[in-house]
Amino acid sequence: MKAGSNLEKVLESGKFAVTAEIGPPQSANPEPLTHHAKMLKGCADAFNLTDNQTAVVRLSSIASAVIIMREGIEPVIQMTCRDRNRIALLSDLFGAAALGVRNVLCLTGDHQTFGNEKGCKNVFDFDSIVELQVFDNLRREGKQPGGEVIKDPPKVYLGCAENPFATPYEFRVSRLAKKIAAGTDFCQTQAIFDMDMFEKWMDEVRARGLDQKMHILAGVIPMKSAGAARYMKNKVPGMIVPNHIVDRMKSAKDQKEEGIKLCVEQIEHLKTVKGVHGVHIMAVAWEEMVPRIVQEAGLFPRPTID
Repeated sequence: MKAGSNLEKVLESGKFAVTAEIGPPQSANPEPLTHHAKMLKGCADAFNLTDNQTAVVRLSSIASAVIIMREGIEPVIQMTCRDRNRIALLSDLFGAAALGVRNVLCLTGDHQTFGNEKGCKNVFDFDSIVELQVFDNLRREGKQPGGEVIKDPPKVYLGCAENPFATPYEFRVSRLAKKIAAGTDFCQTQAIFDMDMFEKWMDEVRARGLDQKMHILAGVIPMKSAGAARYMKNKVPGMIVPNHIVDRMKSAKDQKEEGIKLCVEQIEHLKTVKGVHGVHIMAVAWEEMVPRIVQEAGLFPRPTID
């Protein structure tokens, strides 16, 4: 069932898509979202709104989506299984669709011990693969997991996340295949710094024909400093940052400018990789750089598809 989202139209038309990320604030103040929406309008096809990322309490993804839609930009809400059982997941999906949200990224969710409410209880009634399967069945058949058939099912474009660099590496493509079988329409990857390793992953993706079954948006992160590069290399699980990247950032006269330059180079490379249908820009606490990155990577203006 077609969602009719702008992101869906861009990807299905064969255009190289751009998504970016907006982190909701740790408060009830909508102003940061409004500010970012006005600043970022027109530089991406849709914008992810994270769902209490790293298990830190933030303004909800669905409420954030409504706020940015008022400014005329399209959201991709994230919906994690950490905080919701199946009743809450389905209810939130109905609510989001009723409010006009057309893109949903299904995630298992970070463990609560990473966040600022370490004593809370995880739910994990589903994982992201089952969440995808349930949402896909609901939009196609109008059937809930308990068997009840509903009228007016949500029309949504479903996405997933995947990390080509997480261990055990030999299962990463098989896990993506499971998400495709569950119903995902697009996949946003972990940030890519090791292009050689990513290319090997894509070789296997193409060998299994998975790039023909859904759309891959390759993740990139612009780094502000060598310290950020070292932190991601040494402290972030599933992130591979080669030594030459750290050294390059360390030796740069202006590390922020070098981080932008590197990100643009990575996008230029990813545009040449067969089977990559777009990029997902995660400018963590640096959203104001997204328009410049998109412009310098030759991805502006974004296509308008009726």
